[in-house]
Amino acid sequence: MRALAKKYGYDEYMVARFAQFVPDLEKFLASMELPPSVYIRVNTIKIPQNALVKRLTDKGFTLRPSDLPDCLEVTAEPYSIGASAEHLLGYFYVQDKSSMVPPLALAPGPGDTVIDMAASPGGKTTHLAQLMNNEGLIVAIEKEPARMPGLRSNLGRCGVRNVTLFNMDALEIARLGTKADKILLDAPCTGEGVIARDRSRKTSRDVGDIAYCAGLQHELIDAACSALKPGGTLVYSTCSFAPEEDEAIVDYAVRKHGMKVEPIPYGSPALTAFGKVQFRPEVANARRMFPHVHGTTGFFVARLRYV
Repeated sequence: MRALAKKYGYDEYMVARFAQFVPDLEKFLASMELPPSVYIRVNTIKIPQNALVKRLTDKGFTLRPSDLPDCLEVTAEPYSIGASAEHLLGYFYVQDKSSMVPPLALAPGPGDTVIDMAASPGGKTTHLAQLMNNEGLIVAIEKEPARMPGLRSNLGRCGVRNVTLFNMDALEIARLGTKADKILLDAPCTGEGVIARDRSRKTSRDVGDIAYCAGLQHELIDAACSALKPGGTLVYSTCSFAPEEDEAIVDYAVRKHGMKVEPIPYGSPALTAFGKVQFRPEVANARRMFPHVHGTTGFFVARLRYV
């Protein structure tokens, strides 16, 4: 482990942890040295996919369909696609492929009341609105005041009209008095899955950070369940590889709140154990995404039914 940690610039404890649950460890570490692929999500609120593809290919961009709906990989760009007129017009959202999975797993409909518990910068919120045909209601919560202008800007750019914004702590969600059909909790985490974008995370996080995030995630799960209708759906996601922030939180939701973990047709099955800790068998219905396996940033997604 020490040699691999030194070769790729990690704290040794991180590599030792990864070795317990990551397949093909060195291939995994090497994959995070590569620049992440660029993906866009077509904003069908404003434009059909074929029309956007024509506009962008006419400008010299090369696009490739992916296995996710409305998701295109940008394989060649004459200039940054984020600087294109089509981006400024809100015809698409530049977004990691893995971060498109939570809204798809939640699958909200036009008549639903949906809560997005950590909305900034708006990628998942605008995706939810798109899946809802800009109908129904999305209650979008953002704790940090400094992030609100960017969130509002992205909602406006994408033509979203079914969102009510709240600048508040999602732990206080109960005071809104709203019971949701569906809730998206893309939880604050240590961010191990985005090391390819932020190399500082190789050495800037420790087990204390994991424990802190896991504690907050337990509280957020409790808050989410307090605002979910019986029979409702909660999608929990992180961009962390840490089982304490992923499977352990889902296992807690099953034990504490009686949640049922439903299958998701993306990624690899979640862990059934970590170290000496055994998770409930149904936790394996959650999904992990690895850069060297799925070509995405690292991600974890679980779909939970409140019964």
